[in-house]
Amino acid sequence: MERRKAIKLIGLFGLASCVPTKLSSQVVNNTCDICKNAWESLGKFTRRRYQFRYIKPYTNLPKVFIYGDSVSIGYTEYVRASLKDKACVYRLHTNGQSSNHFIARMEAMRKKMFQPYLKGGWNFQWDAIHFNVGLHDLKYLAGKKLDKENGKQVSTLKIYEDNLHKIIKYLKANYPKAKLIFATTTPVPEGAEGRFAGDSIKYNKVALNVMKQYPEVLVNDLFTFSVPVLKEHGVKKGDVHYKAEGSRLQGIQVSKKIANAIGIKPIECPSTDIINAQFKAYESKKKN
Repeated sequence: MERRKAIKLIGLFGLASCVPTKLSSQVVNNTCDICKNAWESLGKFTRRRYQFRYIKPYTNLPKVFIYGDSVSIGYTEYVRASLKDKACVYRLHTNGQSSNHFIARMEAMRKKMFQPYLKGGWNFQWDAIHFNVGLHDLKYLAGKKLDKENGKQVSTLKIYEDNLHKIIKYLKANYPKAKLIFATTTPVPEGAEGRFAGDSIKYNKVALNVMKQYPEVLVNDLFTFSVPVLKEHGVKKGDVHYKAEGSRLQGIQVSKKIANAIGIKPIECPSTDIINAQFKAYESKKKN
């Protein structure tokens, strides 16, 4: 994209913040630098990647949290764009990986960012938590490499089931006011490296049986939604990831589920050109 066009696109939509400048006086507290510094100390992604940048919390907007793998990283910015001026949307400071990592990574963020662990830190509660684990549970690894012939599966169905119970109990105990939304695991295509096609269906069956025991947890069937999206907008044959338009469509779907859960209305999601221009502008600035 030409630089002039990119600048024009950014001007139309603005470098994404959760709210306009006129609401700056309504930040939750006046110690944003403390929180921003703490956030950026969570890992390398938070210091340079657009999806992981620090988002200021505002008192008059709901606080939404996304936990997930690289697929969720892809759609995060489109959720933010769809809920612009409607909610402050955060995501985990890193790739969520398998269900084995969920609680530890949530705790790392909680103890880094929230009061009383951080003096002058966040003191709000999440209004909604949209979460998914599974794509990294069903993969096969030989050492650190994907290998479905010689590798070992990260989590058996039984381990995955047990972990989901632990995760939900953890979320309910620590974030009792949050609307919990579980997203089913996105599809594994034929020929995927380190993963078998059809395993998403097996793991989602287990997950949905677990969710039946917690009727208060909403379900976003992102698997069913993503089947045609992957066919049309997959990165390449055998890849579990999506091109920008695929991530945009997923982001719109996720934003609808979140908005419905907390009683807000999403706006029209901008094009991938606009979001990509924001990516480039932000990350180019970080490199300089």
